[in-house]
Formats: sequence, structure tokens, C-alpha cells
Amino acid sequence: MSRALVVVDVQKDFCEGGSVPVAGGADRARAIGELVSGPAREEYAHVVATRDHHIDPGGHFSDHPDFRDSFPVHCVVGSEGGEFHPDFAPAAASPAVSEVFYKGAHSASKSGFEGATADGEALADWLRRRGVSDLDVVGIATDHCVRATALDGAREGFAVRVLLDYTAGVAADTTHQALAELRAAGVELSGTPVVRP
Repeated sequence: MSRALVVVDVQKDFCEGGSVPVAGGADRARAIGELVSGPAREEYAHVVATRDHHIDPGGHFSDHPDFRDSFPVHCVVGSEGGEFHPDFAPAAASPAVSEVFYKGAHSASKSGFEGATADGEALADWLRRRGVSDLDVVGIATDHCVRATALDGAREGFAVRVLLDYTAGVAADTTHQALAELRAAGVELSGTPVVRP
């Protein structure tokens, strides 16, 4: 059995300058790029990345978003904002990243476990076929897609750890709530998240 790193949604629209910017997102993109290009090669059997990949996700896009369940238009298929952040993109395109999982074409789809490869293979199936038992989760945002991915990973039977030094949260209240949910689900938390005050 082995450990994999899951990098969640390190995309331009979720970093400063994007349509749904998360404070500290660009800094986390740089840190994650360095992690994947360096230490991750030795520490993980596999590194995978998820991408928001929206075509028409219904109420997830809103002109009057609540920033919990609805958001401004973001990560539309083919848009620049949907691309990986430039400080992570080289690592994502390198052999260090084994696969990319696309999620949310026609739904909110916050969890990486709702995503699939270009060939349609789900994340849980991909990991199990490779004998992965343990997951480290990093990315954007701590209180949304990182949270959902970690919780689903635990539900799928993986031993999950969130590396908070490599995450950024949208807001303090939702981030603290997410961390409490993760702890209650048996997810291990390591480090300190970047979070907007």
C-alpha cells in the first residue's frame, strides 16, 4: 500500500486576479509547485491534480453569489481562468503529476472524488487500482474543494491527511468550520492554513 498527493484546484480563477480569488492562493500555488517538483517525488507513489472544469453548473454560477454554495462564473472550460496557476502549471505538466481529474462540467462538484480523467475513470478507482491507501490533500480552497475532497477520501476508506501549510481558505468562519468537520471525520490536519481574516 502507498501514499498519494492530491492537489486540488490550483487554478488561475482561485488565485489573486481571478474571478473568485482566495487570499494567499498565488503563494500556495508557488509552494505546491515547489512541493510537487521537489520533495513529492520521493515522498509519494503518485501525485494527481483536480481541476474545476465547468460548462454549465446551474445554480453554482450566480450573479448574486453567497460564496458558500454559489459563486461568480469561474473555471469555464476553455477559459484562461480555468488553467492551472503559472506557478503550478509546469509541475502539473511534468511527469511528477500522474493524472488530472476534471470535475463539475454540469454541477457544483466540489470534491475531487466527483471528478474523472479524460478517459472517464473516477479518482477513487484510479487510486485503488494502484494500491494507494493514504492520501495527503493540498490546494484551494480549504473550506470548499479541499474540505470536500478530504471528507470524500475518508468516506472512500482512505487514510487522509490535509497539509494545511499548502492550503488557502476563503473565510475564517468557514475555514474553522471545515477544520472541525475534518477532525470529526478522522482526517489528520498538519500545519496552519492561510486564511482571510
